[in-house]
Amino acid sequence: MSKRSLHDVPPDLSLVIHQAALDPHLDNETLKEICEASLYFNFAGLCTNLVRLPYARKILGASSPTKLIAVIGFPFGAIPSELKLKEVNWAAAEGAEELDVVPNFLALKENKLEIFAEELAKICSTGIPVRVVLDIAHLSLEKLDLAIEASLDAGVIGVQAGNGFGPVITSNQIYQLVDLIHGRCEIKAAGGIKTLDQGIDLIKAGASHLGTSYGSELITSFRRQQK
Repeated sequence: MSKRSLHDVPPDLSLVIHQAALDPHLDNETLKEICEASLYFNFAGLCTNLVRLPYARKILGASSPTKLIAVIGFPFGAIPSELKLKEVNWAAAEGAEELDVVPNFLALKENKLEIFAEELAKICSTGIPVRVVLDIAHLSLEKLDLAIEASLDAGVIGVQAGNGFGPVITSNQIYQLVDLIHGRCEIKAAGGIKTLDQGIDLIKAGASHLGTSYGSELITSFRRQQK
């Protein structure tokens, strides 16, 4: 990659990265290493699941520049709203500062937008910043547009392109989100982001954050290119 390709990329890429720690087989020792790397590189966020949340909070400390992000209803959102709210309240009590919430896709599929939006509105009303995790690879343009509008009405601060376990996120999908969102909220790219080239392309397409398990590799490569 040439240095010219870094044009229009934030001077500190670390502030764009949400380091993912979502592998279900992740042990505490590896989680500790991920948390310490996130602090060392000053990543914008560390995203993990509920079972690992208390330990991640302990390693990050009571207050750190790296925000602790909890996933809710992860990865498919297919649990009752009451249980999602319990997850939210539990996550808040354990120190989560932001939430990546998988919505009710069944309600969206059945055109029950009031149910889809009401669930998100209740979660947003807790006061914790919420991103809605939309499965862009499996939504029609019409459904995607409806989901975005309902999510924004509910009060989300951002849209995440996918749960990270599906196909690799593409720049074209980010462009699609940009066209639908019109600058009204953040856009988080997630899904198979393993290289700096991928990350740069997604940022240039309009992503405000990168959700990746390869944060250390991306920032190390980025800083090497800057020299």
